[in-house]
Formats: sequence, structure tokens, C-alpha cells
Amino acid sequence: MKRNTIRLIVVLAVLSIAGIVITQVYWFKQAFNTEADQFNRDVSTALYNVASQFFQISNTAEPANNPIRQLSTNYYVVMINNEIDANLLEHLLKTEFEKRNITADFEYGIYDCTNEKMVYGSYVAMDEQIAHASTTGILPKWENQNYYFGVQFPNKASIITNRMGVWMFSSSVLLVVIIFFAYALFVILKQKRLSEVQKDFVNNMTHEFKTPISTIALSAEVLKDPQIIRQPERLLNYAAIIQNENQRLKKQVERVLQMASLDEEEITLKNGRINIHEIIAEALKGVALNLEERSGNVEIFMEAANPYINGDKLHIVNVFYNLLDNAIKYTQKPPEIKIRTHNKNGKLCIEVEDNGIGISSEERKRVFNKFYRVPTGNVHDVKGFGLGLNYVNLIITAHKGTLKLESELQQGSTFKLYLNND
Repeated sequence: MKRNTIRLIVVLAVLSIAGIVITQVYWFKQAFNTEADQFNRDVSTALYNVASQFFQISNTAEPANNPIRQLSTNYYVVMINNEIDANLLEHLLKTEFEKRNITADFEYGIYDCTNEKMVYGSYVAMDEQIAHASTTGILPKWENQNYYFGVQFPNKASIITNRMGVWMFSSSVLLVVIIFFAYALFVILKQKRLSEVQKDFVNNMTHEFKTPISTIALSAEVLKDPQIIRQPERLLNYAAIIQNENQRLKKQVERVLQMASLDEEEITLKNGRINIHEIIAEALKGVALNLEERSGNVEIFMEAANPYINGDKLHIVNVFYNLLDNAIKYTQKPPEIKIRTHNKNGKLCIEVEDNGIGISSEERKRVFNKFYRVPTGNVHDVKGFGLGLNYVNLIITAHKGTLKLESELQQGSTFKLYLNND
């Protein structure tokens, strides 16, 4: 699928999800307001009935005005121009609330305007039917009245949302859909990136294999000439070419198989006491021919008093071979490589510095990913699979070491390895 097509699909999907979310939020808010209005009406009706019963009990005429006022979203006051019995008030409140399916906990207080004090206060847990008396708190004075009581619902918001079961369920389903969509989008983009990387890997591998195979085929054609036996130097030269190209193919296949085996299982190290100075010398022999072809130079500063570590010799040699091979390949001028070793805080520190094309800060975050290769623009003369640095990082980590990279574009790179001394 083309990149523009995927981008269009993602944009349309995001816009669709955003539209659904906005619609859901709007209707949820509308439903919440509707439930809140219904709750206020139920509470007002219940409080009005409580007030009417008090007026009947005290043989007092009901006031012309509505005795109920809502001072805030969850606080109501009721004027009763007579003394109020707390037990009777609590009983009437619970009875009227239960009739209207108001099962929320509430607080109530009785206020004496004449003496300007709260004479009683209590918290009622409707589920447990337990009241806790309290004399703390101050209610506002109601002018020209003797007594009134106030009722407050401390958990009004949660009460209303509990009544919105269908809306809460639909919102939860929408949240799951959004999470699933985000995860699916992440997987799609990751798979697309992986597909591109694998495609590049196959192209690189095809090129890497095609060149030696073509060279071997041409050399074999020349050797089929019966007259070549009369030219032993030429015969030996073509035989050497076949051998060298065969070795090159073998190394490439081994590298791919090695990375595949590291994927399938944990790295198994055959540890032993090894001398890093000897390992570096061995790795340098492996790249000597490539270095000579590029007219390169290597400076070595072996300053480590203790160059020994406990590690797998084969893997450690491959680590330095990969670093040196990259230092030779990724430069536009004759390679200049510096290798330094020293000891610090019980660790062996090795630095491999080159004068290559360097790596930008953005690319440095990804160079250790498998198959990843630093883009070289329209220049495709640097061969490889993008496996080298990933392998180096895996091996150093398996040895409980640390790998750091310092690099700037057109200023070369320095790889710093920190391994535990034996």
C-alpha cells in the first residue's frame, strides 16, 4: 500500500474517531444535565412534602411563597417557622427520598435564626442507615425566620453518573474502541516500517550476493577454456578470485544466519579469559585488505594496564570487526582510525574513532536497530545489511557492558565500549 494511501486512511480514521468522541461528549453532557434537573426536581418535591408535613403537625399555615431554596448545585434549605424535631426530620427525609428512589447519602442541619446557631447536624448514610451527629459547620442566616433546615448531597455528581448507566457503558465502549484504534494504528505503522526495512534488507542482500556470484560465474567461464592450463599464473589468479568471492559469500551468509539465531533464542556465550589487545589485533587482520584498498591508516593507543575480560572470543572479535568495517566503509576519504584502551573504575574502556561521514543526532537513536542503515541520499556505494551495529549492541549488552556513540555529521564517529575487567 502506498504511503499517501495509508496517510489518507489514518487521517480519515482520526477525523471519524474525533467526530464520534465530540458527539459522545455532547450527548453525555446533555444527558448529565437532564439527570441533574430530574434529581433537583425529585429533591425539591421530597423537601416540599417534608415541609408540608411539618406544617400539618404544627398546625401552621403553609407560606404563600415556596419554602425551598437551592443555594448551590447540591445544597437546599427549607424554611420551617417553628421548632424542628431532629428525629422526626430525619425520618421524614429518608421516607420521602426513598419514595423517589433517592438513595444518596446526605447531610442535614437545623438552624436557629433567633440565637444564630446550628442546633443539630447529622450525616445520613442511606445504604447503611447510620446517622452521625455533628454540631460543626455554619449555615447562612435566613432573615425574618425562626427555624429552617438545610440538606446537602456531598456526592451529587457521582449519584447522577450512577443513574446514567447506559451512557457510562457507551462511553466505556467508545474508550475501548479508541484504545484499540490507537493500538491498531501503531501496529500498522510499525508493520509498514518493518516492511520497508525488510525490503531494503532484501535489496541489499540481493546486491551483496549478486556481485560475488557474477564474479565466480565469469571466473568459471574463463577456467572452462582448455587453453588456460598453458597459463598457470592466469589459472592461479582466477582460482584465487573464486576462493576470495566464495569466502565473501560465506561471511555474508554467516552474518545473516548469526542474526537469525540471535532472534530465536538468547545469546549463549562461551566465556573465557581473553586479552582485548589481542582481539583488536586479530580484528585488524580481518580488515587489513579493505583498509589497504582505501589507503587507510590505523593508530593504536593501548594504554590499558589490565586488558583482560571474561567474554566470548568469537563474538568480541566480530564486534571489533564490525566497528572497523563500518569505519572503513562510511567515509568519503582515506580512512583514519584511532583505537584507544584504558582502565577506569574496574572497567576496560575501548574507543574506536573514525573520520567518516558521521551520524546526526536523529539517526543516532536508530542506528542500533536491526536492518537500519543511515540514509546516504542518492549515493548507494556503501554495501551492507544494516545488521552490524545491532549485533554489536546485542553482544556488548550480553557481556553486561555498555556501548555509547558520539558523532556529528561530517566529523566522524567514536564508539565507546565499557566492559568489566576480569
